[in-house]
Amino acid sequence: MSAVAAATPAAGWLERIRALPLPPRLRVMNVCGGHERSISMAGLRRVLPASITLIPGPGCPVCVCPEEDIHAAIRLALDQRVLLVAFGDMLRVPCNLPKGEVRSLEAARAAGADVLPVASPQQAAQIAREHPAREVVFFAAGFETTTAPVAGLVAQGLPGNLSILLSGRLTWPAVAMLLDSDTPGFDALIAPGHVSTVMGPQEWRFVAERHALATAIAGFSADSLLAALYSVARQTIEGRPFLDNCYPAAVRDGGNPGARAVLAQTLDVVDAPWRGIGTIPRSGYALKAGLGRADARRRFEIDPGAHRRRAGQMPPGCDCARVVLGRIAPNQCVLYGRACTPRQPVGPCMVSDEGACRIWWATGVRSSAAATA
Repeated sequence: MSAVAAATPAAGWLERIRALPLPPRLRVMNVCGGHERSISMAGLRRVLPASITLIPGPGCPVCVCPEEDIHAAIRLALDQRVLLVAFGDMLRVPCNLPKGEVRSLEAARAAGADVLPVASPQQAAQIAREHPAREVVFFAAGFETTTAPVAGLVAQGLPGNLSILLSGRLTWPAVAMLLDSDTPGFDALIAPGHVSTVMGPQEWRFVAERHALATAIAGFSADSLLAALYSVARQTIEGRPFLDNCYPAAVRDGGNPGARAVLAQTLDVVDAPWRGIGTIPRSGYALKAGLGRADARRRFEIDPGAHRRRAGQMPPGCDCARVVLGRIAPNQCVLYGRACTPRQPVGPCMVSDEGACRIWWATGVRSSAAATA
């Protein structure tokens, strides 16, 4: 499949999909937020056969970042007066606090805290070097592809005034949790291309081997995504599930050995909370014990905000957790397009460019439907 995938244009894959004897219903989950953006921008849902349903999955790191980590970043910026830097999307994500209190890093900046957006770990280090008299904290939320450069920065040696508030997550444990549940909600899986580039395709074999679900790794072009859809549809029809690599230009067996080595050198895999979902075993990254000075959680006293109502949860009325898990479509959240819009987001799925709600809104889905799940 992979060699053919590289040569066949999107229109050819669409013709092949339409020619298949498809089952009455084929629900395909795409894990990656980048995949969802490509699917929506290309309008693939409008041209695929009606029996195929594409379901956005838990591939938005901003959406699942624990609310308590956002609260910790806010308190560091306000109480410890550190220079807090974070990826841009994180600045607008709200945590659960009463009206009138500082709910986001953007609001903390408006209240006088020093908060700056960054585009890369290297930029965070550069800011620390430019402000040697300040304590700088890098609030680093992300999946494996984002966490690997953070680990590389730690391995190289941080500036003495820089520490990391890490909120790193692994993608496959969330899918494993769904598949181990009574109602996973999907019949086949499109696995994330960038994560597989770093970690290797082998992490996704369990979907086909243990759960007998068709699985394919895709890139971000329409032809790669349609090749993956053709693969999982054909696997399902033939009753022969396996892991297919439809992104051979970037995904290799074993992934990126250097990135994997630096992750193992600097970070431990730990049980970790996902916002609105709960703790998923061995789904998070934490800095190793010997790197205490690099860990903002050990370097500073952080108010846990134990008195907060709904601590760790989504905002009242927000269905982002069910959107992330593929239980409902984005516009089935009762807040979608009403109380929650990109200009005034309530939940994190409407904040991030990888959030399904934000993607659907940006690609023209403006009407809210009543929740049916």
